[in-house]
Amino acid sequence: MPDTPLLDRIATPADTRQLSVAELRQLADELRAETIDAVSSTGGHLGAGLGVVELTVALHHVYETPRDILIWDVGHQAYPHKILTGRRDRIRTLRQGGGLSGFTKRSESEYDPFGAAHAATSISAALGFCAARDAKEDDNSVVAVIGDGSMSAGMAYEAMNNACETTGQLTVILNDNDMSIAPPVGGMSAYMARLVSGGGYRSIRRAAKAASKALPKPLQEAARKAEEFARGMVTGGTFFEELGFYYVGPIDGHDMEALVAVLQNARKIKDRPVLVHVVTHKGKGYGPAEEAADKLHAVARFDVVTGQQAKAVAVSPGYTRVYADALIAAAERDDKICAITAAMPSGTGLDLFGQRFPDRTYDVGIAEQHAVTFAAGLAADGMKPFCTIYSTFLQRGYDQVVHDVAIQRLPVRFAMDRAGLVGADGATHAGSFDIGFMGALPGMVLMAAGDEAELARMVVTAAAIDDRPSAFRYPRGEGLGVEIPLNPEPLEIGKGRIVREGSAVAIVSFGARLGEALKAADLLAARGLSATVADARFAKPLDIELLLQLARHHEALITVEEGAIGGFGGFVLQALAEHGALDRGLKVRTLTLPDIFQDQDKPEVMYAQAGLDAEGIVKAAMSALGVSNAGAAGRRA
Repeated sequence: MPDTPLLDRIATPADTRQLSVAELRQLADELRAETIDAVSSTGGHLGAGLGVVELTVALHHVYETPRDILIWDVGHQAYPHKILTGRRDRIRTLRQGGGLSGFTKRSESEYDPFGAAHAATSISAALGFCAARDAKEDDNSVVAVIGDGSMSAGMAYEAMNNACETTGQLTVILNDNDMSIAPPVGGMSAYMARLVSGGGYRSIRRAAKAASKALPKPLQEAARKAEEFARGMVTGGTFFEELGFYYVGPIDGHDMEALVAVLQNARKIKDRPVLVHVVTHKGKGYGPAEEAADKLHAVARFDVVTGQQAKAVAVSPGYTRVYADALIAAAERDDKICAITAAMPSGTGLDLFGQRFPDRTYDVGIAEQHAVTFAAGLAADGMKPFCTIYSTFLQRGYDQVVHDVAIQRLPVRFAMDRAGLVGADGATHAGSFDIGFMGALPGMVLMAAGDEAELARMVVTAAAIDDRPSAFRYPRGEGLGVEIPLNPEPLEIGKGRIVREGSAVAIVSFGARLGEALKAADLLAARGLSATVADARFAKPLDIELLLQLARHHEALITVEEGAIGGFGGFVLQALAEHGALDRGLKVRTLTLPDIFQDQDKPEVMYAQAGLDAEGIVKAAMSALGVSNAGAAGRRA
């Protein structure tokens, strides 16, 4: 049927391989429209995917996926890839409970050979596939697509440095979507890219190299430099050539004819790794995205016609904004305070800090290792750095936290945003592990905010700590609606607080489950069970005096945290054991995130599944006390 959309005829990428270039262009247009429509109903990452539509179509047309390995760095640009690889019927479940992941995921499809959600892993993973292929004497191709933003991460260069010694065939696609590297592109650059990637040019180049070997050594070197310089004039690839890659580009990433021709040539190169430099435009083909400053990188549900996003009206200020305002206020009083982010200024609130203090704000790119050691250097020379990184991304710099900060006892302040579960982004972005890995470090001060007022106080507390490193964690989303003091006072190090007095069970909350702990106390009271609620504030140093007091005056003690096993609850158990509190028959339950990687869903659903909502806390308390609902009613009677 001639009127049937091409996309409707594509069940797998193999169906694209008989299409003409003109048909591929049509398919790309339909794929872009489908992506926009799908994301409008689910929310998610939009701009990056729109920028690689033509590249996605060309890659699946040229390479025999899934036999040929295609790895997308980060994965937030992979929605068009998912649509082409048999998941179109589920694309409107993106980032929903039980639906498709917002990133590539091995368990989801054979076309996702490697899961990704953190940047700069694709080349290393691809190189592993190359080594495995070569060991098995297979002949399939391996392709890694990496964005220019991810190229700020050292891991990409570590892999590229190793590539030429490890394998012959590897193609890296450098998706340059903000023109930070490329010169202007056009017909001539596309022509040159096709020329230098083609067999004729490479044959001439090999022949010239062979002929030059007959020349005296000084002339050999002069010939090599002349050829490199001449090709660098039109390709800009000298740097990648020095790493051992055959460089092709830059080419227009929206020119289907050029893409197909260059990728076909690149696929034939088997004797050395190839880097194809593709220039794309983030948000391509959708007016509201092209006009937005961030090219609609990440969006809520939106109206396709207007681009207007359906964002919920906030009742209370978000924790990230509270942090930013508190840090700005502290920096007004102290000119040694500075802030560091790793390519997330708006996500961490440091865009606001940067507007006020541009000379004290440092965005180091996707380079968390560097961010941490850079902060250590600042601290070593008397500055007061706030290293502001999502919990999930701080994992990437943990060796530097240990070696460069903690061992030297340098007063770097770690502001760990997105602590706990983050909903639609799923397991790869959950801030599950920082309590355990930061709390393990000698000398570290580790705090968690129970509400937004406590977060403001923790900012000034961290600013005042000048003899050791400190860290504080806070979640994504809104606070509890408590009043934030205009001039927050610093906390006494290692001291928690009693929020509500009771007698039967003590609920000790570390972090933003405090609101649920208070709700649980209300539910227990309705069952005739009196509960104390304490806000620990500190996991390190622990408030031992408070814990022992609670242990003496309650039958049971429940710890609650938005973190994995081995965190706050573990620290409390060890402290109680060391002080003999468990010998007196105290019943203890530690509520943590489950020992699994939870898939994406609404945060409230995920916390309920984890048993970290009010009902889950009540259930744990009643279990510890050995009572049922009927038993609780009997106590009340």
